[in-house]
Amino acid sequence: MGAFTVWRRTMTDRIAAGRAIYARNFGVPDAEAEDLLTGRVGTDFTREVFQAAGGLGWHSTALTDRDRSIAIIAALVCQNVTDDRLSSHLALARRNGVDQQGLTALMVLLAAYVGQPYTSMAMETVHRGADPG
Repeated sequence: MGAFTVWRRTMTDRIAAGRAIYARNFGVPDAEAEDLLTGRVGTDFTREVFQAAGGLGWHSTALTDRDRSIAIIAALVCQNVTDDRLSSHLALARRNGVDQQGLTALMVLLAAYVGQPYTSMAMETVHRGADPG
């Protein structure tokens, strides 16, 4: 099977796989991830994002977790998201092998395409999360 094979998952399986992705990304048990996300965005939206995260985007072997981290950070920066959502994905990117130098280079690259207002705000978030050591 190739990386883009359509999965034949039940909706229940897909939600469970998505819940597991969010739990991993948040660094919490599955049940806690659902409670955490539901508290932020409500039950209906949580079910939708779990369905999406249970699909090919998060489970394809065509992308590594590092690749996904870079893509998601770029998408958030392009939408001027600099709150906890960006911070949590920056932490995940660091766990996935993107170091401070790589995150800085990503912000510089994005500045050429998105502009400095969004990327400079994101760079502040990158800098705040840097390991002081």
